[in-house]
Amino acid sequence: MKKTLLTLAILSTASAYADEGMWMPQQLPQVAKQLKAAGLKLDPASLTKLTEFPMNAIVSLGGCSASFVSPQGLVATNHHCVYGSVAANSTPERDLLANGFLAKSFAEELPAAPGSRVFVTKGVTNVTDKVITPDVAKLSGKQRVDGFEKNEKAIVAECEKDAGHRCTVAGYYGGLEYYLIKQLEIRDVRLVHAPPEGVGKFGGDTDNWMWPRHTGDYGFYRAYVSKDGKAADYSKDNVPYTSTSHLKMAKEGVKEGDFIMALGYPGRTNRHRLPSEVASTFGWDYPAFVKSSAESLAIIERETKNSPDVKLKYAGQVAGINNYYKNRKGMLNSYADSDFLARKTREHAEMKAWIKASPARTKEYAADIEQVEQLIAQRDAEAKRDFYLVRSYPRLFATARTLYRLANENAKPNAERKGGFQERDLARLSAGIAAIDRTYDEKVDKALVMNNLVKYAAQPKEQRSANFDAAMGIRDGMGEAELKATLDAMYAGSTMHNKTERAAWIGKTPADFKASGDSFIKGAVAMYDAGLKREAEMEELGGKIQQAYANYMKAKIAYMNSKGQPVYPDANGTLRVTYGNVAGRAHGADGTGSWSAFTTVKGVVAKATGEGEFNAPAAQLAAIQSKDFGKYVDPKLKTVPVNYLATLDITGGNSGSAALNSKAEFIGLAFDGTLDSIISDWDYNKVNTRDIQVDVRYMLWNMKHVDKADNLLKEMGVE
Repeated sequence: MKKTLLTLAILSTASAYADEGMWMPQQLPQVAKQLKAAGLKLDPASLTKLTEFPMNAIVSLGGCSASFVSPQGLVATNHHCVYGSVAANSTPERDLLANGFLAKSFAEELPAAPGSRVFVTKGVTNVTDKVITPDVAKLSGKQRVDGFEKNEKAIVAECEKDAGHRCTVAGYYGGLEYYLIKQLEIRDVRLVHAPPEGVGKFGGDTDNWMWPRHTGDYGFYRAYVSKDGKAADYSKDNVPYTSTSHLKMAKEGVKEGDFIMALGYPGRTNRHRLPSEVASTFGWDYPAFVKSSAESLAIIERETKNSPDVKLKYAGQVAGINNYYKNRKGMLNSYADSDFLARKTREHAEMKAWIKASPARTKEYAADIEQVEQLIAQRDAEAKRDFYLVRSYPRLFATARTLYRLANENAKPNAERKGGFQERDLARLSAGIAAIDRTYDEKVDKALVMNNLVKYAAQPKEQRSANFDAAMGIRDGMGEAELKATLDAMYAGSTMHNKTERAAWIGKTPADFKASGDSFIKGAVAMYDAGLKREAEMEELGGKIQQAYANYMKAKIAYMNSKGQPVYPDANGTLRVTYGNVAGRAHGADGTGSWSAFTTVKGVVAKATGEGEFNAPAAQLAAIQSKDFGKYVDPKLKTVPVNYLATLDITGGNSGSAALNSKAEFIGLAFDGTLDSIISDWDYNKVNTRDIQVDVRYMLWNMKHVDKADNLLKEMGVE
């Protein structure tokens, strides 16, 4: 591969940052010395080969990471990653969340939640010169965005001529480079096994992001394809996917100091953000998010407390809100006790001084850095203004807008349609629209919308959207009672809550929508033109930001390399490798005491109350009390380990990442971080940063001695 910015950015010594970094597989030979020093026994070059072991066993679920652990398409991931599928298959009469689920045969496996996917990465190719062509490089604003999108769609269309594959063009370093990610998109995904909630979510929101932890956060899917091995929709005739290779369970337990690496698909990090972005995020965005999340959780609890069926519908949403609610609170606490903004501001000023010290650097970088700061300030101000607006759409109103947009895009040639509305997107759109019933209740939705709508309507007229106001019937000075009556009328005037009626809009023409008397459809039609105008304004701003931001990142790479510091790209949802060692901490989050690297089943018994978040199953407690541990006892701990800490650099999206030892054997699943280290999404701290894994020995012990999942253990080669 030619030398690119990705390569140049890590040529300098990285030894001082041994555990830091979410590395692209092709970068690993550049940090081979650090990997070997940490304990890797494989050739780092072997980790660059995506179609060979172990990389071809690593998959994405489109939000979580996972891995093949048998040749028959068995996929291991976190319990919270299969949670939506467990909830979707649960009823008050058959509560799989509470009781767990185990398929003893292929025939007993259940369809995963609609839209579930297993993505198997088949190739990563540098396509920078095909995205940023000479003619597009000259453009700015919306024209630049349109040029990028046109080129990216052409690249994707060519890639997806290979049927059954999903292709994506991902940007790195603020749009300095672009890579084509080609993935086999397995659409028939089935739920195989999930332990009871009292294991998989033991400790619940109380223990979330905390240590010590005792959570069995694991679950299993199976990937299915047609008989000829192609990706296919669900069918009883489909067969398990035959993975080229799979991960094998480690024969020896992990211990403190051991090498560990996690292979997965981290979502987003923000370590290259500007000081102004840090100030805006921690000064406004996160506090507003925390407040809004707390209100949403209280509303859902209030509106579902007397309805087990509705509570199940919102279980996945509640889990998701709670996760980010605690995450953002933790970040805010860490930020308040840090010098992060001051340090970021100082470092940025030093970089600008370095640029100013050279006429050549000044000419190349200075103007763009000044411009990007102004443009981002504008973007953040608009996001603050629209905070309540984007939360004030009834869910079915937003669905109606999507359907009307689809109808308009369908009138264009496929290549000219907006991304997200092409033929390649129709199956997922349709599945998502059909699945709304499983996670929607009008009473709950109305209460959530009303909470935000009151706040939105209280804003000065000039800060509101005239288009939205007209569609919703909002006027200056409306009180809560008037707003409620208006909202009630809008819900009552729509049949979008009916699955059949809703699905019937897929494939209809814009004229059909314009002729409709449905209140949500009418609102979607009324907002369409103004919505396109607003989208164009946002793209104009986005195009200018991209152009200036890319040059800012080019300057930052040059500056940091001049100081001998490595620069890896921020996480962007693509395949990455992070490595480190199993390690406790010399002090806990409060600055006192210390953290052992492991927790054990003794802690499960100590925490178990039999109720709520600490409702460990009776069968599990009995097995622990009788010391029915089999071969899963740790020789040093004298019992079964549950979770352990490591110095891995992970973030959201890494959930379900396979934790591997120095020989690439499966030693557990990454599932969380500690509360005072999650600010590493923005500001990596080597001393504090710890992530949490569920130990493979706890998984296997629970499967063998509690859930009796002997069929799966045999399939994984354990027995």
